Amino acid sequence: MIMVLCFVPIIISGCKDKESNVEADTGGKEKRGNDELFKLGEEPLEITMFGNYDWYTMPPWGEDVATKWIKENKKVDITAIDGGGNAAQRLSTMIASNDLPDFIWLDKGTDVERLRKGGALVPLDPYLDKYTNLQEWFGESGINMLRSEDGKLYQYPNWYNAKPFGNAGYVVNKGIYEELGSPPLETTEDLYNYLKQVKENYPNITPFETDVEGQGINVLYSAFAENQSPSNIRINAVPEGDKLTSIFTNEEYVESLQYASKLYREGLITQDALTQDRDMVTEKVSSGRVAVYASASPTDLARPGHYNLQEEDSDDGYFMVWPIAKAGLNKDNIYPGAYDMMGWNVSVITKSAEDPEAVFAFLDWLTGPEGQSVLIFGPEGKYWDGFDEEGYPQFTEKYVSDPEGAGKIEEDTLNFQWNGNSNFLDTAKAKFTETLPQEDRNWTTHWQNEITWKTQYDATAYLGIDPLPETTEGQIQQSVGEIAEVARAEALNAKSDEEVIKILEEAEKSAQSVGYADLLAYKTKEWQKNLETLGK
Repeated sequence: MIMVLCFVPIIISGCKDKESNVEADTGGKEKRGNDELFKLGEEPLEITMFGNYDWYTMPPWGEDVATKWIKENKKVDITAIDGGGNAAQRLSTMIASNDLPDFIWLDKGTDVERLRKGGALVPLDPYLDKYTNLQEWFGESGINMLRSEDGKLYQYPNWYNAKPFGNAGYVVNKGIYEELGSPPLETTEDLYNYLKQVKENYPNITPFETDVEGQGINVLYSAFAENQSPSNIRINAVPEGDKLTSIFTNEEYVESLQYASKLYREGLITQDALTQDRDMVTEKVSSGRVAVYASASPTDLARPGHYNLQEEDSDDGYFMVWPIAKAGLNKDNIYPGAYDMMGWNVSVITKSAEDPEAVFAFLDWLTGPEGQSVLIFGPEGKYWDGFDEEGYPQFTEKYVSDPEGAGKIEEDTLNFQWNGNSNFLDTAKAKFTETLPQEDRNWTTHWQNEITWKTQYDATAYLGIDPLPETTEGQIQQSVGEIAEVARAEALNAKSDEEVIKILEEAEKSAQSVGYADLLAYKTKEWQKNLETLGK
């Protein structure tokens, strides 16, 4: 979810924005010397945090088995400031009153830059050589991509990785699929014919589930375009040569909306694709009332849904198929999802933190092998026991025999996963999964190995190309985004392919009238800078 924040002017007493002023740069008096480390567990550490999302509410810290262990053994206690369903307003209020939490969890990019320019953030560079997990697992090139224009690092990344990762793609209901004769599901025509079969034979089943905000509709775009991904829809631009061009005139995007519109008007897609909430999707997936399910991360719901269905019938459940492609396209060049090295969002430490180095030490421990193992697999002893020679957890027999119990730990800590280390976790899971017969493999890890990690597009070069909202280009982007959202909804509800074309032609005219060409030129320039930084 991308939040557009409207900040009030930032006035923070005692924070002179001068690099020579240690107090201004670090948020207060230095607690220890350059060689002295803050050691978790030796003294209590109380941290406050704020998740800058309307949907985010942090569960009570210390009530699940993982954070209970951290609280008792590392003496870390975390208190969240709740956004009350309006995170942007809550953050603006905290900024105005100079009462920020120790760290904020938010989208990287423009939101971070506003806080930085207001003098609210602590640069993290002084701590990188003292607490080394981020450098070891993320690497210098990734860190450099996250640096601000002043050359300093303020953002601690979440779900970063140096290798392809992600879960976007297509999940299929195994019971329905086999009852219908296990037909081919490779091309867009195959998918259409299969969804028609489902509708004819299962009136109470949703043939094609799209998740919230019509994510599955974006996934379908990838079926029509080789070497592209739904990230083009997010940035409202399509790369052609060395330039970013209009999404509205892109033939593959037009064709994908024509296809989605056809499915929609024939009742093959959930009819509340753009309005349903997460609870509605969860209920359908968990009860097996979907035939095909596509989204940016369908495994989140399909994994517990799979085990739920298997409790009733061990032969039932969900499986994934290789990404759908239009006939004639190379299936190996189809990418239903995208990733970037920086992963999802970030944490930033504010100058309100009494001891910013201690906060960094905790985040760096949490992203390291022990922190990640405890948070995702639980305290050492039950599902894992020590580390192997390469530094990865050694999983126990219980991890195999009790997938529901192991999975519950990860589900319980979902809203504590502020700086997930995909590099470590993916490798750990993959190594272990390869040693198991298929029937004993973790459902998600199996399909990540088989399909999703092989079919995600590297969109790192698109990171940070969005202009700040208060700039001219930022205002254009806001307008273009609104035009694109309306056009997508209208196209989905169109009565014919011809109407879809007209809708997107009108969207192009409207976008150009508000300065779309200037926005594309700006994004192209920033994109090219990223390509240069990445050496591409």
